[in-house]
Amino acid sequence: MSQITNETWAENMKAYFDKRVATMLFLGFSAGLPILMIFSSLSLWLREAGVERGAVTYFSWAALGYSFKFIWAPLVDKLPIPLLTNLFGRRKSWLLFSQGLVITAICWMSMIDPASGENSLTYMALAAVMLGFSSATQDIVIDAFRIESAEARMQAILSSVYIAGYRLAMIVSGAGAIAFAEYLGSTSTHYSYHAWKWSYLAMAACMLIGVVTTLSSPEPDLAKRDDSHSTKDYIQFFFLFLLIVCCFVTVFYLTGDITSSFKIELVEFLNNKAFAGFIVGFLRLVISVTGAGLVAFLIGQTGLVNTDMVEEGYVSPIRNFFERYGKNMAILLLTLIGLYRISDIVLGVISNVFYQDLGFTKTQIASVVKTFGLVMSLLGGFLGGLLTTRFGVIRILLWGAVLSSATNLLFMLLDKMGANLPMLYLVISADNLAAGLASAAFVAFLSDLTDVSFTAVQFAIFTSLMTLLPKVMGGYSGSMVDTMGYSGFFAMTAIIGLPVIYVVWLCGKKFQLKNSV
Repeated sequence: MSQITNETWAENMKAYFDKRVATMLFLGFSAGLPILMIFSSLSLWLREAGVERGAVTYFSWAALGYSFKFIWAPLVDKLPIPLLTNLFGRRKSWLLFSQGLVITAICWMSMIDPASGENSLTYMALAAVMLGFSSATQDIVIDAFRIESAEARMQAILSSVYIAGYRLAMIVSGAGAIAFAEYLGSTSTHYSYHAWKWSYLAMAACMLIGVVTTLSSPEPDLAKRDDSHSTKDYIQFFFLFLLIVCCFVTVFYLTGDITSSFKIELVEFLNNKAFAGFIVGFLRLVISVTGAGLVAFLIGQTGLVNTDMVEEGYVSPIRNFFERYGKNMAILLLTLIGLYRISDIVLGVISNVFYQDLGFTKTQIASVVKTFGLVMSLLGGFLGGLLTTRFGVIRILLWGAVLSSATNLLFMLLDKMGANLPMLYLVISADNLAAGLASAAFVAFLSDLTDVSFTAVQFAIFTSLMTLLPKVMGGYSGSMVDTMGYSGFFAMTAIIGLPVIYVVWLCGKKFQLKNSV
């Protein structure tokens, strides 16, 4: 590893004053704001409204758009938006479009009282799905915007300030939204819909930071490249995407009765309702994805769609990955990507409900879990970056997996001690430090795996795969707690981290990253 010179430090410090750094800070804020409006903040709102714990955690599936964003990433990359693209350019038009959808979705959620009846939960779910989809779309565009806006030497700096803005937004939409709702009069014992309504509207207003940043930023030069495809090709490509989505939804709907019957039999066989529900739900998801993929393949064979666009958008990035690493190694790497964050994501879905059930107030949750926790996460990320540079990606990736699994056991102690504030600080410190360290190593790992020729699509595939299984499993976390209790659930989240440790160790023996030490 080469030693860092004084000149390198001086150049890095000077680069932080580049105006593109401020742009990525604010775009990171815009990207980080919506995520907790689906997860923790929404979970507390629904719980206060009297929604059952199992139903609350099902809402985490609304964020599955983040796990499937690779499907429409080529669409975002290629498809012009009428009027907007001519006015603002390819990247800025999609940024403004997705930010507008995010604001609309948050405002729609604010207009729904989840305590007003069963239909209200349906509408809330639809609005949450819209928020997840539009926020994931914004992430795709920002990743491409960042890569195309600056040369290679600036990418690390832009990524770091993007993450800082993202974390700052999570404090605002997590601690800020919760504290504001409590300030306006909504508590665990006295629910107030209007308090949550104005809290969510305030978050929608904060999204204007991203809109103003987009409008005031220049379109990246690389995004202005000419495209040889015709308008007809774009239209056909877009309708192919819509057909794939419709096919997925149709297959998912039609398999409902069959999977329900199978679930009943599986519950009797396994004597575990939560685990049976997870297996059936995952199989239903796999069948739906397979059906949609088969339809896309058959349409491609008919010649109704420009196969060059399908090849460029979907096939080439995947083929490139398997050709570079070989079939066996590629599968092992994808397994690691899909499993690495399973322990912390599954636990994170139910964590806020757990804190509230223990008796902590929303103010305590906001100050300790959200604000203090995110500060510790940033500290863990900084530590992870230093250790990764010193000892290499794989070694810190392994330590991150070990710590992420081990710190989940501390939640069992908190469950036994009850609403003990010092213990909460200890648990949050350890958990977030471990998560920050693991995340820093994991981002370096994913960056090293990505080919610069397919950065946007491959990175979308990696980040989608990273959260897919954990979020599907996390949707059942409420049911799991109902079945095995909090202590049993936390022990289970630690145990499922053990295969991850083995996969990382196996990768370390068989694989050498080009930038690792």
